[in-house]
Parts: sequence; C-alpha cells; structure tokens
Amino acid sequence: MSKNILVTGGAGFIGSHVVRLFVNKYPNTNIINLDKLTYAGNLENLTDIENAPNYKFVKADICDYPQMLKLFAEHSIDGVIHLAAESHVDRSITDPFSFAQTNIMGTLSLLQAAKETWKGNMEGNLFYHVSTDEVYGSLEHEGFFFETTPYDPQSPYSASKAGSDHFVRAYGNTFKLPVVITNCSNNYGPNQFPEKLIPLFIHNIRNNKPLPVYGKGENVRDWLYVIDHARAIDTVFHNGKVGETYNIGGFNEWKNIDIIKAVCTIMDRKLGREAGTSEKLITYVTDRAGHDLRYAIDANKVMHELGWEPSLQFEEGIELTIDWYLQNEAWLNRLTSGDYQKYYEGMYAKR
Repeated sequence: MSKNILVTGGAGFIGSHVVRLFVNKYPNTNIINLDKLTYAGNLENLTDIENAPNYKFVKADICDYPQMLKLFAEHSIDGVIHLAAESHVDRSITDPFSFAQTNIMGTLSLLQAAKETWKGNMEGNLFYHVSTDEVYGSLEHEGFFFETTPYDPQSPYSASKAGSDHFVRAYGNTFKLPVVITNCSNNYGPNQFPEKLIPLFIHNIRNNKPLPVYGKGENVRDWLYVIDHARAIDTVFHNGKVGETYNIGGFNEWKNIDIIKAVCTIMDRKLGREAGTSEKLITYVTDRAGHDLRYAIDANKVMHELGWEPSLQFEEGIELTIDWYLQNEAWLNRLTSGDYQKYYEGMYAKR
C-alpha cells in the first residue's frame, strides 16, 4: 500500500473530497495535496483537515516538470491520484490553449516525473488518472458508454482529456508504468465552484437572478454524488487492476431542464416561497456550440469487479446538496466575490 500519495487538484471540488477521505481513513499514509490554486482551487474546502499530521499542501503547477521531479523525490511519492485539470466546457471553447496545456502537458509532466522517480522498481507504485465520460462523445436517446467505447471527443475540453488518457495508456504500454484510469459522469454536491449548473442555480435562485438554460434544456447527463465518487476513487486506487479502465456513474440520467425544475421546486420549499416562484427565473439562451446530447455511463465493471456502488440516488443527493449550500451561504458568497482566494495568503502568512 502506498505511503506517500500525491493528489493533484486537491483543493478543487472532487479533489478536496478525495483528500479529506484519504487523510481521515488512512492516518498512516501521507497525503500531499498539490494545487496551483487557479480560480477553481479553494483551500477553505479543507479547513477541517489542514492541520492533520498526515496532510501537507504544496502550491505548484503540474506543467512545471522540474518542480514535479523535485516534489516526487522530496516526498518519496509512491502513488498518484491525478485530478488537476481545466474542466469547464464553456471555458474550453473560449480558451482551448489553456486546456491543452494543463490537461495534456500537465499530465505528461506528471507521468514523466513518475517514470523517472520509479524506474528500476515500480512494484507497489500506482499512477491513477481521473478522467471524464465526455471523451466518448455523445449518445443518442439509447445506449451507454462502456470502457470499450471508442473515443469521440466533441469539445476542446473532452479532446484535451482524451489526449491525456492516451498519454497515460502510452506510458503504461511503453514504459510499463503502473497506471489505471477512471472515466466518470457529472458530479454534484458540496464545495462545487458556482460556474457549474447546480451551485450556480442555487445561488441565482437565492438571489432572484436569471437561470440561463442552453437551448431547450433537453441535454441528458448522468449524475453522481461527489462523495460517492471519492469512495469509488478509494476503491479503484486500492483494489483496481493495473492497466485497467473503470467507468464510474450514478445510474441517474436527467434532462438538464428537469434538473433545473427539481432544484427550483426544492428551493421554493426550503426558502418558504410560493410553489413555481423560482421557475419564473428560467431563461432560455442560445445553445452551447457542439453541445453533446446525452451521456450515460455503464458502471457495472467497477460494481461487479471491485464492489463499489453509489450510495445515493439523485433525489436524495440533491436535497443534501441544496441543504449544504443554504447552510454555507457565506462560503458561496466568498466564491462569487473572489474573497476565497485570500485564504491561501492568510493561512500561509501565519506559518
């Protein structure tokens, strides 16, 4: 079992839940959280474990190969969970270069650092690359993505993630680097940056702002509660077979417009507003360029071979998620104002 695990992107949405799980569950394992702290990285997500004896934060850029090589050596890294990535499709359309740089070249930098550090003795090491179901392209109204589905990325974001997946497999094949890949469906839950659909709409409903819906809102996504995803990552990291790919999904397909209406209904109830009030905020806007119609994951492989399964259906998870955002309004306000970015400077000024 790895003793020094590097989690990249550990101050982000999914990464922070993975870091917390590993720090609490494996007290004899050192968890090194590496994050560049771009706009989506927020150390306030980890205040509850920031002083844990088996936790360390390092601010660095995964694209800085010399720094990555140095970090692997200094911390005797023997396991990697690679989550750091540019992930918002809209941003990839306006700035594809940043996505190619971080998602492809950053992954290559980490792979090379792992190869150079572990060469000669890769026994017990693992490079775990966390990817997305979007690399498979778009589905029509039927069918599922399987681990064997050919890649067909449709956006600059998914193209950059597909490229990083190919590099991971290439290092496994060419250099015998012990690698594993998971491709996951849409995550939701606490601590998500409010550019994404669910936290954005919770915030906008709370503040009576418009709810912009692409096209007619007919696009379908499979949704997975983020803590269930963190559990899946734990399962695959410790029990997955080297060289394998595992799809992780929630078996929760919803049209975007149905998600939005569900959030509106729950928010009206929790805020004591008249039923239907929040739906009046829905505004239909021009569809996203190249908007994939439907994603749907078949997660039977990870369920049957490794014993993981989602613990929550969407109806349960969305109630918990909305409760969390309503109870953490100050957290959400700091993100929308930008004040959250001051936390890093304040925390490290004390040390």
